[in-house]
Amino acid sequence: MDVNKIVKVKKLNAGLIGAGHLGKIHLRLLAASEEYNLVGFYDPDVKAARQLAEEKGYVYFESQEELIDAVEVVDIVTPTPFHHALALECIKKGKHVFIEKPITQTVAEAEELIAAAKQYNVKGQVGHVERFNPAYKAVKDNVGQPMFIESHRLAEFNPRGTDVPVILDLMIHDIDIILSVIDSPIKTISASGVAVVSETPDIANARIEFENGAVANLTSSRISLKNMRKLRFFQKEAYISVDFFSKQVEVVKMKDAPEDPDEYALLLENAEGVKKQIYFDPPKIESSNAILEELDTFAHAIKNDSTPIVTLEHATEALRVAQRIIDCF
Repeated sequence: MDVNKIVKVKKLNAGLIGAGHLGKIHLRLLAASEEYNLVGFYDPDVKAARQLAEEKGYVYFESQEELIDAVEVVDIVTPTPFHHALALECIKKGKHVFIEKPITQTVAEAEELIAAAKQYNVKGQVGHVERFNPAYKAVKDNVGQPMFIESHRLAEFNPRGTDVPVILDLMIHDIDIILSVIDSPIKTISASGVAVVSETPDIANARIEFENGAVANLTSSRISLKNMRKLRFFQKEAYISVDFFSKQVEVVKMKDAPEDPDEYALLLENAEGVKKQIYFDPPKIESSNAILEELDTFAHAIKNDSTPIVTLEHATEALRVAQRIIDCF
């Protein structure tokens, strides 16, 4: 065998449905990816789609059926109400599906997609992109058994996304991460929300209590004056803060205090006289494009016949919790 030859794995033929704001980003990244061959896209806004095709050189398909038939993987970046029907059509044609979050409007729809994917032996992944945020990736191995989690996900108002409550628009990102780190059934959920400019809640707070005693307090708003995307983990002898927006982290840990600490050591002593030293343990944050990475890892899962990082089941559980929160209003 000629060791100088580089064997390239075949690129997956991919197409996209829904070329709105986020869809355009996905198109650009699919075109740049080493894992996909971007075959083309479909969007029902014919005028805007043809203009996009002309400007960027993408191939525009006249119907979603033609696009689905021409590819192996379909990237669904449409408004949430269309996810279920589109994904089901793709799955029944044997196509792998990447679906933007939330997976569907209802848990029943999501469960139907799970069953169909198993029946037709295709893979699905959902765009819970914060799992791939470089700041979170840098600290996730430090998150052990958090007993209190606090999240703030605030955004300036944008009409895009108001087809769903703020829980499905924003909070579901944090719900997904929390469910991925707390290995315990949920005990109780309480929540409140207010519709300010939309027909559904624009600001909401939820408290999730788990059977192991862990508590998560989540706040989301899409009518804030500034953007904020922070998640804080409190666990035994550690505090971890992730700023998804600025891609910065803080990791503060405690260890047994040395017998002869230096003069700059930060020390704590509890009521029993046990001394602990506080120290900072900042991880290295590797720069990356989270959307490109989630798309590429999905391709790896397809090619290697492995489990995607964010499965349809993961996304369905996040949706199930989100719906329980909405039901509190």
